[in-house]
Amino acid sequence: MENNMPLLQMKHISKSFPGVKALDRVNLEVHVGEVHALLGENGAGKSTLIKILGGILVPDEGEIIFDGNKVEIKDVSFSESIGISVIHQELCLAPNMTVAENIVLGREPSKGPLQLVNRKEIIRYGQKILDQFELDIDAGEYVSNLTVAQQQMVEIAKALSKDNRIIVMDEPTSSLTEKEVIKLLETIRGLRLKGVSVIYISHRMEELFAIADKVTVLRDGTYVATRDMKDTSYQDLVRLMVGRELSEIYTKPVVQPGEKIFEVRNLSSGTRVKNVSFSLYKGEILGFYGLVGSGRTELMRTIFGIDKSISGDIYLNQKKIRIKNPKDAIQSGIGFVPEDRKEQGAILIQSISYNISLSVLDSMVKFFQVDRRKEETLVDKYIERLSIRTPSPEQQLMNLSGGNQQKVIIAKWLAMKPDILILDEPTRGIDVGAKKEIYSFMSILAQSGVSIIMVSSELPEIINMSTRVMTMYQGEISGELTMESEITQENILIHATGGVKNESSS
Repeated sequence: MENNMPLLQMKHISKSFPGVKALDRVNLEVHVGEVHALLGENGAGKSTLIKILGGILVPDEGEIIFDGNKVEIKDVSFSESIGISVIHQELCLAPNMTVAENIVLGREPSKGPLQLVNRKEIIRYGQKILDQFELDIDAGEYVSNLTVAQQQMVEIAKALSKDNRIIVMDEPTSSLTEKEVIKLLETIRGLRLKGVSVIYISHRMEELFAIADKVTVLRDGTYVATRDMKDTSYQDLVRLMVGRELSEIYTKPVVQPGEKIFEVRNLSSGTRVKNVSFSLYKGEILGFYGLVGSGRTELMRTIFGIDKSISGDIYLNQKKIRIKNPKDAIQSGIGFVPEDRKEQGAILIQSISYNISLSVLDSMVKFFQVDRRKEETLVDKYIERLSIRTPSPEQQLMNLSGGNQQKVIIAKWLAMKPDILILDEPTRGIDVGAKKEIYSFMSILAQSGVSIIMVSSELPEIINMSTRVMTMYQGEISGELTMESEITQENILIHATGGVKNESSS
């Protein structure tokens, strides 16, 4: 192959699903040793294009040329055999297997005439890969015991352990700490020097400008443009993505919070939560920020009754309540949109209608049957209110973009008309357009009197959407910022890294 020829050419790729044309004659070219960003709003067709490259989907039309030869990628094994590895946004690890077993899956070392799997060698090799990328993870640990961030790093390590020519990374940093992001970007620069090409999908623009050589933008399943990153700007990319100028994305509610509606006193659990106390007021958006491992998600899971508390009290409207399980929380008017929408937030193989009505199914039953007319009215209402883009309420959730999946999960909890809504990473892995819509709806909810607890690892989100900010460090509340002038990146990070605590003890 000549040096000026692309390593990969995807020409006029089209793909349709029932009621949806996901891709319409899309083009993508990637050269050897190039970091090529793929950008577009949720629903633009990025994931569909990548699934075609990875052999999960077969295109309806178009051609793929790899290393100068036309290829038909009909399955995952063929894609991998020519040197293409895909790290999908939704994690694809086997939870009941060890980290090492996941890393070598399909490439297990064996010995003897019976080709028995050499488990000691698997652990040794797996630990070598983890150590190579300076990951503090035990290769013999089961994946189910890892945090989402650790699982993400295992996925990346697994892909990098193969002899690849192209690595696709779909939102690889959505769960990572700042230190892990820096390490990943350093690794990508090393891959570029070795001639490995990287297709990088992310909604974090600062990463794209830090790492990408070129960017291709998709919109509504069509090809828009390819640009050199050095010759473009943030505003240029936003304009290409959404087809218009995007006004201020954040919509902080303008109403003043009302009376105290909810209070947690000295709550502890067996999962990183230590003696936590805080209050929540009617109509406010209370932001929770902490680094990975700070206990913020575990705190929300304990409040909602998923994880068991070992001490402490919870008060709702000045009355002490007991939340032993999620049913108790729901009956108390608390909704919870979890961090991991795939595993905990929704049933992807079911329809939009099924998922939205799930939390209020009891009220839909009439004479031992679901009242379909009542269900349709409810579902249509929330599809319209949240601008959920779908050809039909009966569309399977798995066929929607990440942003639209998140809207369905939020709709599910809004259907029960909660007084308190916990949102754990509400915009993780979704584009700026969908973020703007979710922020706007959060503001509307707060103005209507719903109290929101928002957990986020994105500082701009915390700063611009929160009426107050609580920070966590090592399972404890490390700070409370109440004045707008206090809610700055510097102050939040000082509290979230234990700076104030360390200063006071020195």
